[in-house]
Amino acid sequence: MSDTNAENRKKDHIELAFQSQVENVQNDPRFYYEPLLSEHPTSISLQKTFVGRKLQMPLWISSMTGGTQLAGKINHNLAKACNEFGIGMGLGSCRRLLYDDTFFNDFNLRPVIGKDLPFYANLGIAQIEKSIADNQVDEIKKLVDKLQADGLIIHVNPMQEFLQPEGDRFKNPPLHTIQQFLNLVDFPVIVKEVGQGMGPESLKALLQLPIVAIDFGAYGGTNFSKVELLRSSDEKNIAFDNLMYVGHTAQDMINFVNDAINELGEKVLCKEIIVSGGIKNFLDGYYYMHKLNLNSIYAQGSAFLKYAQNSYEELKTYIESQRDGLALCGAYLKVK
Repeated sequence: MSDTNAENRKKDHIELAFQSQVENVQNDPRFYYEPLLSEHPTSISLQKTFVGRKLQMPLWISSMTGGTQLAGKINHNLAKACNEFGIGMGLGSCRRLLYDDTFFNDFNLRPVIGKDLPFYANLGIAQIEKSIADNQVDEIKKLVDKLQADGLIIHVNPMQEFLQPEGDRFKNPPLHTIQQFLNLVDFPVIVKEVGQGMGPESLKALLQLPIVAIDFGAYGGTNFSKVELLRSSDEKNIAFDNLMYVGHTAQDMINFVNDAINELGEKVLCKEIIVSGGIKNFLDGYYYMHKLNLNSIYAQGSAFLKYAQNSYEELKTYIESQRDGLALCGAYLKVK
């Protein structure tokens, strides 16, 4: 059979060869590239069971936003993608829904996602603390039920709240509040940070709680403390800017978790992890999932946001690249 594209292809090779030199670029040191051991992937399964649900690929849409016209479009695009690609999603903060339903449709995504995929509501630890103090935890239960969510993500964000112009102040350590809350509800709970990650003692404490997963929210991606600082006065920005460089990367947290489970043994009750924070692409996700000694998936926030605010087709193309990239990783890359 004749190769009708051969001439154009060879011409492209000649013209692009000089643009494709990589001698001054560091190769990725995390992998062995093994080109002889697999055919091109066409039917490699990326399925993974996570928080009791079957995903078609090990990807999670991180909690982002809700409550504006643009956020409604973004959330519905993201939910549609979850349904098409079989991935999970955490909502942005649902705090407003505790008080009124004006923006309920921005969050009402279960009909779009479908009944079989993981879908979690989201509240800050400040709202959890206040609900316990006011004996209003039933309002949170009603919220989770109304959204037909599997459970609740609690975001722990002391730095963000302190720097937020309208921020709350915690009266109790977040760990104490989470422990109280778990005794009052019977739905699954995930705990996450919001861009600075968590140190070894915090992770060790969470691993011993009956929560279904920890979402890293590691240093290296969107930092919501920095977001709030940028909303503050110039004086506050100057005074507290150095705090933005305190935190723990996903790699740090993987090391902390692996060390903790070796130390704790059977005391580990939480056995699933969402690796998030600074995950730039499928290579990062593939690597980190292989390095963790617990069942894990990876998550992105800003990357999804970038495409979801434009068109669904752009978002779809992006997720297809993640899926195909993970399949290629599985075929040809071995983690060192």
